[in-house]
Amino acid sequence: MASNVLTRRAAAPKGNLARVKPEPAEAPKVKKGRGFSIFALLDKYANVDALFEHGVPLKFMPHVLFLTGITLFYIGNTHFAEKTIRKIDKTKVETEDLRADFTTLKSEYMEASKQSEVARNVAPLGLIESSSPPYQVIVPADEY
Repeated sequence: MASNVLTRRAAAPKGNLARVKPEPAEAPKVKKGRGFSIFALLDKYANVDALFEHGVPLKFMPHVLFLTGITLFYIGNTHFAEKTIRKIDKTKVETEDLRADFTTLKSEYMEASKQSEVARNVAPLGLIESSSPPYQVIVPADEY
């Protein structure tokens, strides 16, 4: 006949060994409480020994496993969300730094590409700025 509870079976002695009589246990020493203990409070008011006196009821195992799975998923999801938030914050800081670098380089380029700056930079090479305006050279079509 099948049962829906798991019970512990006493292990049979292995081999022909003499059984050792256990020494009588001394009376447990009562420790004086040092204050509030949440575990003592739970033990006092949430006595679940009656549920497990005949073993673990297997009819509750699917529910317990389901709740355990949901709890593990919740913990993993929280860790993933926190890691993603840290990545987003890091990317925001990097983006702000790159934007500041871009703005600085763009302003330096705009300053260096002014006509007066270009003339000043090419003066040591012997190039001078033209004072006459440019003109268009027109070549007749039959000449070329």
